[in-house]
Amino acid sequence: MSATAAGPGLPARNARAFALKDVPRMSAAAFRAWLIEGCEAGGRIAAWFAYAGGGSREMLAVLAMDDESLLEIAAVSVGDSFESITPVCPQAQAFERELHEQWGIEPRGHPWLKPLRFPRKAGAPEIGRADFYRIEGSEIHEVAVGPVHAGVIEPGHFRFQCHGEQVLHLEISLGYQHRGVERALNATPPGSPRWLAVAETLAGDTTVGHAMAACQLLEALSGREPPGRAMALRGIALELERLANHIGDLGALANDVGFLPTASFCGRLRGDALNLTAELCGNRFGRGLVRPGGVAHDLDRELCDAMIARLDALERDTNGACELLWTTPSAMARFEETGRLSREEGERLGLVGVAARACGIGRDTRRNFPSGIHRFEQIPVCTWDSGDVFARAYLRAAEAKRSFAFLREQLNALPAGSPRIACPPPSAGMAAVSLIEGWRGEICHVGLVGEGGRLLGYKVVDPSFHNWLGLALALRGEAISDFPLCNKSFNLSYCGHDL
Repeated sequence: MSATAAGPGLPARNARAFALKDVPRMSAAAFRAWLIEGCEAGGRIAAWFAYAGGGSREMLAVLAMDDESLLEIAAVSVGDSFESITPVCPQAQAFERELHEQWGIEPRGHPWLKPLRFPRKAGAPEIGRADFYRIEGSEIHEVAVGPVHAGVIEPGHFRFQCHGEQVLHLEISLGYQHRGVERALNATPPGSPRWLAVAETLAGDTTVGHAMAACQLLEALSGREPPGRAMALRGIALELERLANHIGDLGALANDVGFLPTASFCGRLRGDALNLTAELCGNRFGRGLVRPGGVAHDLDRELCDAMIARLDALERDTNGACELLWTTPSAMARFEETGRLSREEGERLGLVGVAARACGIGRDTRRNFPSGIHRFEQIPVCTWDSGDVFARAYLRAAEAKRSFAFLREQLNALPAGSPRIACPPPSAGMAAVSLIEGWRGEICHVGLVGEGGRLLGYKVVDPSFHNWLGLALALRGEAISDFPLCNKSFNLSYCGHDL
């Protein structure tokens, strides 16, 4: 990277490669000022990580300027510490904790440098043991939930400070899964079968989203763009994934307030949506579909027509199940004004996905940083402004309607041509940022290629990484009995966090 004076970062576009040597290397003070000023100007931190480059440790950050559809990239050589920006930019808190945990770089002045994932290395704290926040008082009691939960669910620990039934503070402790998937991506030849298999398991319910982000990144680094038919088929798979998860969440939210009609209907309907993905590629979660250069499976006209007919039935039944929910006062009484987050809080935390749009923040990668089919076929962005459980539930139903319309349009008019082209190995000395709007929100993959086409660094930021603190703040002042409802309204990923 070339040394430059303090100034703006390198402007870049989603899924477009840039030369590593062109990324400005700033002084520590300039890098800190660049991050703070960028966030104050309406930007947000999409990625911030360290890697070993040129015999020293480098930190590289990606600022996303949503309104301009622009990314800014900058780097800094770092020693053992740097001055934290979390006190003035709360959205940086998890990034700085990760840098400290993975690389031993201390963010001086970080207000609460507790473990993020409890790494298994010498000197690291024992998993699950941390300096948890406590509120003192004779009438204050503490409730600990997890990490082992009832049912088939991944581990996570929730610790509540309560006065009676009211939650004063919720602390969320993750890191019980030491999966090593990000490390495996860095150590495996990019684009190899094993590398792709790992990318698809970054978050199992977001197989298509993460596979698209990974393949889109490889294509950018190789200077290739998949054909139009492949873009359309990827877009179909991505919206089917969104549809299945949104419908499933609506059913789970209904179940959390004991409204069984919608819960039962949506449980079945989620399966119908997953089965449509299986029609596309033979796997209900989309594994084996997205590959560098395009997709590994195609659709013929007969199957497209059959999928459209099944979508029509699925939409009719989904609308009916939702209408039952929206018109039941006892259910809505539990949804409305529960677990509220303001727009200001959402902006300060850098929330993404439904959690952000429910606060009135129109943040959607399909519009702000369009790639693939979304460069040509825009899906209108749905927002709400109440920031509560109702907003997060209603937006899922609204987005499902948009997905149905998009799916019909694409299945009715698939572009002609091949579904895949050859994709050569990544070019040395190049880097790229790949953003995809998964069903939870923005998925970010960043890849840096060194000599011989080997990865110099590969970073994954799942949307849950941005949103867990939002769930904690949404519980403040709520009844502890509303935690399952609030938790499901965010529906964040443990494994997407515990990479």
